[in-house]
Amino acid sequence: MNSGELLERSLAYALGSVAVVVPGSLGRPTPCAHWDLGELLGHLDDSVDALYEGVAEGRVGLCPTPRAADPVCAFRERACALLGAWAVVSGAVPSAEPSVRVGDQSLDIGPLAAVGAVEIAVHGWDVAQACERSRPIPPALAGELLFVAREFVGDADRGVRFAEPVGVPSSRSGPEDRLLAFLGRRPGPRRFLSGPGPY
Repeated sequence: MNSGELLERSLAYALGSVAVVVPGSLGRPTPCAHWDLGELLGHLDDSVDALYEGVAEGRVGLCPTPRAADPVCAFRERACALLGAWAVVSGAVPSAEPSVRVGDQSLDIGPLAAVGAVEIAVHGWDVAQACERSRPIPPALAGELLFVAREFVGDADRGVRFAEPVGVPSSRSGPEDRLLAFLGRRPGPRRFLSGPGPY
């Protein structure tokens, strides 16, 4: 699996979702029960900023940057910066995959990018849901992201980064449905969970 390509495709999908956000909608509810649309966009921006730091600087800071006044514009700018930084790193053709420092841990950049792709794409779906727009995650992308999620999302991530898995109706068994359900979302148009929801 090419982590860089997966990241690029997830960013492209999320950028398409963010493009449907309209002025005055930042207070809308989202599938992430703890966040309104403005907070979700801020979190998405933080995630991309952390990935940018990891790719461009070889480390991820533990303190997020201050939230931007316009989260839509900020996400677009950071997404472009991340793609540019990835192009530089991947073009360098290192003898070994670069590692990234996250606190006192060291992670290979490939898995970091792949996990970041999962979060970016799924939150892109959340954004579209909050805007009442149908933007399915492309089946091939969803299938690859599901593989990554099953490899890297463990019990320790539940309730912190992602909610508990939910069941998939027998009538909905495509890769997007399985990915969303695995990460605590109910597949289908604008189906928010009641109570504590996915992150």
